[in-house]
Amino acid sequence: MHTLHRTRRDWAADLGLFVFACCFAALTTQAVPVPADLSPAWRAADLLAGALGCLSVFLRRRWPVQLAVVLLLGGAWAHYLTGPALVAVFTVAATRPWRVTAWVTAVAFAPLPVFLAQLPGMAEDRAGSALTYFTLIAAAIGWGLYRRSRRQLVDSLRERAELAEADAALRAERAQRQAREEIAREMHDVLGHRLSLLSVHAGALEFNPSAPRDEIARAAGVIRESAHQALQDLREVIGVLRSPPGEFGDRPQPDLAGIAELLAESRAAGMRVECGPLPADLPAPAPAVGRAAYRIVQEALTNARKHAPAAPVRLSVTGGPGRGLTVEVVNPCTPPPAGTGTGTAATVAEPGGQGLLGLGERARLAGGRLEYGVESREFRVAAWLPWGPADPEP
Repeated sequence: MHTLHRTRRDWAADLGLFVFACCFAALTTQAVPVPADLSPAWRAADLLAGALGCLSVFLRRRWPVQLAVVLLLGGAWAHYLTGPALVAVFTVAATRPWRVTAWVTAVAFAPLPVFLAQLPGMAEDRAGSALTYFTLIAAAIGWGLYRRSRRQLVDSLRERAELAEADAALRAERAQRQAREEIAREMHDVLGHRLSLLSVHAGALEFNPSAPRDEIARAAGVIRESAHQALQDLREVIGVLRSPPGEFGDRPQPDLAGIAELLAESRAAGMRVECGPLPADLPAPAPAVGRAAYRIVQEALTNARKHAPAAPVRLSVTGGPGRGLTVEVVNPCTPPPAGTGTGTAATVAEPGGQGLLGLGERARLAGGRLEYGVESREFRVAAWLPWGPADPEP
């Protein structure tokens, strides 16, 4: 059986309405016209019914409709049930659906046509009492409807506030996640390039320990410089982490002009990189476009160095205002180790790593697109980026 739970506020409201019903009955005792020939037993029954009706106010939350109907029907014979009936119809109008309220209203005003028909020959005091009764019933129903609409409005505003708060929290979480992903891509791109250069030079020393002393010293110097640069880049990225939200400090961002330095570092590490002329003497593209192109070339060279260290790499960076910027990096796929079957080591090792996925996201954010895959036993990374906002996509 369902147990109705009342809060302290509910108990206070019920007690207040009980006092209202009792006071209404007491104050209207002299105003209600009672037949002079009414027997003492009927008067006692009327008072008892009024007392029970006032006590029944505490049942209004559990059975509001039934209570209202009983009190309205009993009010035709018991004069002291008007106060409890007002409380009951108010509760129905404030808490029950429109259809239920309409039915209870119909029951309450059912005697109205009879009253209007008898009004010309009715005594003035009885006519005034009946008119006051119907007016009070209408006022109780109207007040209940107002309370219900106000409560619905408050609930709606509270729900909208909760939804807005949840939406704000979701947007903050999404922004935080995007910031983390951006930092993760930055660390992957920067440190992956530096550490791959360091690995190449360290591997050369390991496999050629009898190299001339000056070559060993030069390789050791490159290793030391690469490690220093890696630590410096890591320190700068951590500085970005510590900076206030939305600020990236004074850390210089790579651009299209930095690709030449990337090529020099890769060639110094022993890579064979063929590259045509880079776009020069042209207006610089948007910073996001230049940064995306730099990262695409950096990641493609790092992947080639990792998965096909002995293969030559072809790099092409072309375009200009009105045409967009096209970046293409191609390297032959090295054959797989003996006993591993057919395939290509470049694609088997990492067919779609997080680095390439991150580059695709960079290209999308810059307004372009990125494609990568194996074509004719060559691994190809190709991107198109808009040079300016008005560049049409080919």
